[in-house]
Amino acid sequence: ELEWRGLLYQTTSDEPLRKHLASPGRVAYCGFDPTADSLTIGHMLQATLLRHWQRCGHKPIALIGGATGMIGDPSGKDAERQLLTREQVEHNVAGIQRVLEKLLDFDSSNPNAAVAVNNHDWLGGISFIDMLRDVGKHFSVNVMMQKDSVRDRLQNREQGISYTEFSYQILQAYDFLHLRREMNCTVQTAGSDQYGNIVAGIDLIRREFGQEEAFGITSPLVTTADGKKIGKTERGAVWLTADRTSPYAFYQYWINVTDQDVASFLKWYSMKSREEIEGIIEQHRGAPHERHAQRELAREMTGVIHGDDAVTQVEQASKALFSGDVRTLSEEMLRDVFADVPHSEHDKAGLDGDGMPLVDLLPETTLAKSKREAREFLGNGAVSVNGSKVDLDTSLRTEDLLHGHTILLRRGKKNWHATRWR
Repeated sequence: ELEWRGLLYQTTSDEPLRKHLASPGRVAYCGFDPTADSLTIGHMLQATLLRHWQRCGHKPIALIGGATGMIGDPSGKDAERQLLTREQVEHNVAGIQRVLEKLLDFDSSNPNAAVAVNNHDWLGGISFIDMLRDVGKHFSVNVMMQKDSVRDRLQNREQGISYTEFSYQILQAYDFLHLRREMNCTVQTAGSDQYGNIVAGIDLIRREFGQEEAFGITSPLVTTADGKKIGKTERGAVWLTADRTSPYAFYQYWINVTDQDVASFLKWYSMKSREEIEGIIEQHRGAPHERHAQRELAREMTGVIHGDDAVTQVEQASKALFSGDVRTLSEEMLRDVFADVPHSEHDKAGLDGDGMPLVDLLPETTLAKSKREAREFLGNGAVSVNGSKVDLDTSLRTEDLLHGHTILLRRGKKNWHATRWR
């Protein structure tokens, strides 16, 4: 399943792992660093791997690094991370757990219910001396220094690497050992940049349990067809909580996935079956301009993260934006839909009496460069106010305000400008 979806990069031992997974109920964990109080769609790939794990009858553990998050993983970083306070980390741990509850089934009545754990619960109580004596003695500094993330930093004399971050791999390895002891966890999943840390954990388990079954599965660090990092936009990362990325902006990310990427995105993120996905891709190829595959992807992802009601609302908003009939949008949706539209601030007093002539206002917006252009656009019927066509003699008045503060202007089909009145 993972191979077909392109979610499998490597394992620590292929054939023994296949035999191990032939029995249901195997336990695997994946770690999430609490560097923020939410996760991005980049993190969502690892959570999706756990979703497949659970759907196949196995038990997933989501480890949120309340302890390791206070240290910082050097993988993929060219400088030291900003250290967080314990209060910040605890806040972030709680936020991440709320996100994971949308993706995994934590219902304890199910035999393979997901479990969320915080490694501060066991690492927080270990003394420095005990960690050095009982765990550190099994780690070769020579091997640790060969890890890419360490070697790259050592070669950069300006940055280097602190002992704090250098020790991260010891703590992650101990996590795997602890979960093997306490929860019979035999598999760790992660991105391919974590392979060395996984192997270190397996070695630690085998030192205690002998040739015990312990495995690692890594997924590729995926990018778009043009090499860009998944989930990055001009506005920044795409987050899995509405306070950071609105449901509308979240939906728009998926709906705007390119035709070159949409098949891969469906395989990576969707929980639809192979037959369903191949059917969607085939239909899309027959009429790519209809964006059938992108719509299926956007609906599924938005539904999982924000709920079916949010899907309905954002699709209605998208139709309103296309048709120009924006008067029906709620205040919240109006704000989200037009968050990236050029806007300008104006004095509400200008709407009193005879109102504000559009021919005077348009040059103050991005829709016209001069009054001459404004007259031309208005005379040609190219301008609309809140979705209604207007003419050369139109003035804006208080009754045109949406939710008491906004009037939306459009020239042609795609050029919008939001005027906000205070």
